Amino acid sequence: MDKVETTSSPIIDKSAVTRKNITTFFADFKSLTKMGIVNSNLITTFAGFWLAIYFTNASFIANWDIFLLTMTGSALVIAGGCMMNNWYDADIDPVMSRTKERPTVTGSISLNRVLVAGVSSTSLGLILLMFTTVEAALIAFFGWFVYVVLYTMWSKRKYTLNTAVGSFSGAVPPLIGWAAVDPGLHTMAFVLFLIMFIWQTPHFLALAMKKNREYKAAGVPMLPVVHGFEITKRQIVVYIACLLPLPFFMASLGTTFLVIATLLNAGWLAIGISGLFTKEDLKWANMIFIYSLNYLTILFLMMVVVTLELPFS
Repeated sequence: MDKVETTSSPIIDKSAVTRKNITTFFADFKSLTKMGIVNSNLITTFAGFWLAIYFTNASFIANWDIFLLTMTGSALVIAGGCMMNNWYDADIDPVMSRTKERPTVTGSISLNRVLVAGVSSTSLGLILLMFTTVEAALIAFFGWFVYVVLYTMWSKRKYTLNTAVGSFSGAVPPLIGWAAVDPGLHTMAFVLFLIMFIWQTPHFLALAMKKNREYKAAGVPMLPVVHGFEITKRQIVVYIACLLPLPFFMASLGTTFLVIATLLNAGWLAIGISGLFTKEDLKWANMIFIYSLNYLTILFLMMVVVTLELPFS
């Protein structure tokens, strides 16, 4: 009798497939919403909110609901803007190593869904901010409009000043946090705006130096791509130097803050100036980039630490 050969189907571990799908979903979500950008912007939003509480002699506990609305609404608007950026840049992201795995490139999420998600997230965020103050929602919309329309869709692929244009959007989170508490704002709120506006240029120009070849391949006219490293390095130093006087406009935060902020600025400027005398441009750019991240975290953390006693009183 002939043998009857039978084939057995491989056993599929459904739990493993589910875990893989969940992991992929969260990875796509993190990439699509640019969680690093969202988190860093929420730090400055929180600082603006906290200092507004401080300078208006309000109580943080009494405004916990406003705080939750502010942080959630801001996160949704920022994430919405990032999704819109991914949606629009889907054609150039494949040529850059840091963007080629985005779900808009791999196709794991369709562009139409990304567009809908971006608009929906932005709209919901603005609605939540409206429950704080109208001014907070308007400032958030301004930041979103600058990032999505004026930066992503207009200047990014045309002008080397795209970094300066985008800096307006990155500088508004502290204003959102402040306006949610105090719609009239305060001189300190605009100092926070200036710090963030100026900080972004050396931070992103350093990144552009590190990713110079990729930006060139993508056709994005970043300053180092168009004018070279030497001009870019000088621009970075000029912007860092512009940060030096700003802590003195925040002297009401105390001597400790003033000293630490000044030392942070002096240290960054020293590293910046050293770049004018070195040929190891990429190594120097990486130092500037890493320092800028630590600078932002320490500076805004100090703003909160030196004012800890009052908001809970």
